Amino acid sequence: MNEPLIAERADTVAELEIRGMTCAACATRVEKALAKVPGVTRASVNLATEKATVAASEGVGPAALVAAVEKAGYEAVPVAAESAAFAIGGMTCAACASRVEKVLARVPGVTGASVNLATEQATVALRAPLTGDLQDQLVAAVKKAGYTATPLAADEDEAAAQASAQTASKADEARREWRAVLISAVLTAPLLVPMIGAWFGAHAMLPAVAQLVLASVVQFGFGARFYRAAWKAVRAGSGNMDLLVALGTSAAWGVSVYEMLAHPGAMAHLYFEASAVVITLVRFGKWLEARAKRQTTDAIRALNALRPERARIRDEAGGAERDVPLAQVRVGTLVIVLPGERLPVDGVVAEGRTHIDESLITGESLPVPKAPGDAVTAGSINGEGALAVRTTAIGAETTLARIIRLVESAQAEKAPIQRLVDRVSAVFVPAILAIAVVTLGGWLLAGASAETAILNAVAVLVIACPCALGLATPAAIMAGTGVAARHGVLIKDAEALETAHNVSLVAFDKTGTLTLGQPALTALDTAEGVTRAAALAQAAAVQRQSDHPLAKAVVRAYEAETHAATLPAAAHARAVPGRGVEAEVDGRRLAVGSRRWVDELGLAVPPALAARAQTLESAGNTVSWLIAPNAAPHEAVLALLAFGDTVKPTAREAIASLKAMGVRSVLVTGDNAGSAAAVAAQLGIDEVHAQVLPDDKARTIRDLKIRTGSIVAMAGDGINDAPALAAADIGIAMATGTDVAMHAAGITLMRGDPALVAAAIDISRRTWRKIQQNLFWAFVYNLIGIPLAAFGLLNPMIAGAAMAFSSVSVVTNALLLRSWRARR
Repeated sequence: MNEPLIAERADTVAELEIRGMTCAACATRVEKALAKVPGVTRASVNLATEKATVAASEGVGPAALVAAVEKAGYEAVPVAAESAAFAIGGMTCAACASRVEKVLARVPGVTGASVNLATEQATVALRAPLTGDLQDQLVAAVKKAGYTATPLAADEDEAAAQASAQTASKADEARREWRAVLISAVLTAPLLVPMIGAWFGAHAMLPAVAQLVLASVVQFGFGARFYRAAWKAVRAGSGNMDLLVALGTSAAWGVSVYEMLAHPGAMAHLYFEASAVVITLVRFGKWLEARAKRQTTDAIRALNALRPERARIRDEAGGAERDVPLAQVRVGTLVIVLPGERLPVDGVVAEGRTHIDESLITGESLPVPKAPGDAVTAGSINGEGALAVRTTAIGAETTLARIIRLVESAQAEKAPIQRLVDRVSAVFVPAILAIAVVTLGGWLLAGASAETAILNAVAVLVIACPCALGLATPAAIMAGTGVAARHGVLIKDAEALETAHNVSLVAFDKTGTLTLGQPALTALDTAEGVTRAAALAQAAAVQRQSDHPLAKAVVRAYEAETHAATLPAAAHARAVPGRGVEAEVDGRRLAVGSRRWVDELGLAVPPALAARAQTLESAGNTVSWLIAPNAAPHEAVLALLAFGDTVKPTAREAIASLKAMGVRSVLVTGDNAGSAAAVAAQLGIDEVHAQVLPDDKARTIRDLKIRTGSIVAMAGDGINDAPALAAADIGIAMATGTDVAMHAAGITLMRGDPALVAAAIDISRRTWRKIQQNLFWAFVYNLIGIPLAAFGLLNPMIAGAAMAFSSVSVVTNALLLRSWRARR
C-alpha cells in the first residue's frame, strides 16, 4: 500500500503522526484500522517517517481517525497544515482550559487545539491556512463558551508590540486586582477580628445588620467576578473553580441571612465572615498566582527586551550615517554600532574590533572578541570599539527571533504527562459537586443540623482546587525552559524536555563537538614525482568551497605558505557524504577524502605513505588523501594530509559531569580509529565507534538503544550528524554547527560548549522533578483536603485559604528552578 495517495476532489487529506510502530506489520495494521473508519477512502502509512496520510470525506474529523489508531494499539497525533495562536482571557482553572480546548476543536477545519493555562494562550492546528472567516468562528466559539480570544500576530514586529501591550495590560490589571483585594480585606476585617477575639473570651460582635451589609458588599461586589464566570460556565454546560466558589460562599451567606431572619434580635450563629473571608482569600490567592505566573515568563520578556527598535546605517555611496527604524534595514545594509549599544541585526563585522557581550543569547559569561569577518548576533551588546556590520539577517530571520520563537513554542507545548491531568480536570468539578451533595445529605441523615450539613458541604466546595492540577506541569515547563534559555540551552518542545530527563547514554560526535573543529594541517607527504607545493595547491583548490573544518585547514595552510589568496580554478566541485570532496582542477578530476574512499575506489597506496599514515593516526592525527580517481590505480594516490585538532577546554569537564550524573558517554565519529581513540583516552570515554559514515551513525545510535536499553542522546554539529540526531531519542545540536543539525535536534546549545550537554540533561531532570512534586502535592492536597472537609474537620474559611494558596504553592515551587546553576 505504498502507491501514491490520490484523493478524490470532494475528499480532504489529513496527516497523522503515528507512534508505537515497530515493523511493517504495525504499519499495515494501522492502515487497515484507518481504512475501516466510515468516510475514509484511502489510507497510507509510511513506517520510515511514522506518518499516516488519510483521504476522507469532509465529515470525518481527526478525533475519529485518532480513536481508530488508538483502538489498534498505537498513538496518533494530527499533523497540522497550518496553525494559529490566540490569547485567551477569563480562564481561572484547568477546567476552563479544558473547556476552551473542546470548543476550539469542534470548529470545522480545526484538527486539534491546545490551551496552556500558565501562558493563557491557545494554539490551534488547522487543515488549511487561517482565513478571516475561520478566525471569526474561532473567536466566536471561545466567546460562546464564556471566555475571550484575541488573535496573536504572526509578524515578528507586530507580535513584539502585541506582547508589550499585553504585558502593560496585565500589569494594570494586577494593580486593579491588588486594590480590590485590599478593599475587600478592609471590609472583611470587622467581621473576622471579633470572631478571633471570641476565641480568647472577648465578645464584640457587630450587629447582624452591619455584618449583612459588609458581607454583602464583599459577596456581591468583590465576588461578582465569580458569579459572572460561574454563570458563563453553567450556560456553556460545564463547571469551573468559580462555580465552586460562588456556590460555597453563597450557601454560607444564605445560611447566615436565614439565621438572622429566623432569630431576629437573638445572638444567632452567623457565618457572614466565612463567605467574606473565602472571597477575599481566593482573590488574594489569584493575585499571587498571576504575579507568580508573570515571573515564569521572565525569560521571554528579557529576550524581547533585547530587540532594538532603530538602527544607524551608513550610505556607502556618500558615507553619510542616519538613524532609521529597524524595519527599513535590509540584508546587505551597513549598520554602525557604537560602544555600549545593542546590535540591531545579525551580520558580519566589516570594520572595527571589539568585544561583544552575548550572555543573554548564548549564556557565555565572558565578552567574545570580534574582528572583521566574525559573525555577530542581534541583541548582543557592543563593548569598547565602534563597528560597521554588514547585515545578514533581519526581523524574523535573526538568531534572537528564532530563539524567542523556540522558547515560546516550548512553553506553549503540553508535556505528554499533561494528558492524565487533562482527563482528571475534565471530571473534577462535576465530581466535587457530587461529593458536596453527598456530604450535605450524609450529615442530614446522620442527624446533624441543616447549618452543620451546609457548612461542611460549603467546605468541600471551597477547598477543591483544579487550578493546582492545571498549573503543575506548564508552570514547571515555563520555568525550566526559561532558565535553560538564559544559560544557552534551547529546548524545542515539552516532549524533548520530558525525554531528556531519562537520558542515560550520550553519543558524541568528535570534530566541532568535543574538539574545537579548527584543525591545523600537521603533515603533508607526497607520492613519488609529486611536489609539496603542487599537492597543497591542488588540495586547497578542491576544497576551497567546502565548509568542512579540514578543508578550511588546508586552505589556511596554502595561504600561509604561499602568501597568496588565489588558487587554481576548480570546477564541478561536490561533496560526497562520508567520503570527501571532488572537483576538476585544470581539467583533471581530483579528490580529497578518507581512506575508506580510497579503498572503495580500489586505489593502491604507496607503502611508504601507508606506513606514514599509520604512524600519524596512532599519534591521534586525522589523515586524508589527495587522489586522482581517473588515473591508473597505482598512480592515483598523490599525497596524504594529516590534521591535528585540539580538544575543547570544557570537554573533559563535560564527560566528568555526565559520569557524575550516571550518564555514559560514547564517541561516534567518521574520523580514523587512531584519532578517535586518542581523543577518547584524553577525555575518559571508554567506548569508541570510528570511521562511521553518516547513515552508519544513525544505525550505530539505533544499535546502542537496543543493546544497552538506554534512552540515548546524540550530540553533534554537522550535516553528517543530522541522521543520527534524528535517530536518537533526543538530539542535541551545537548552534555553532549547521542549520540542518539544529532542525533535526530536540535541544540546541547556543554555544559550542560540550558542558552544556550535561546542563541540558540536568535542567530537564530538575524540571521533571518539579512536575512530579507539583502533581503529587496537587493530587494529595485534594485527596486529603476534600475528605477532611466532608467529615466536618475543616472550617470553610480554612478551606478557602488552603484552596487559595494551593495553586500559589505550585507556581512558587516551579519558580525555584530559576535559581538553577550548572554543577561543576
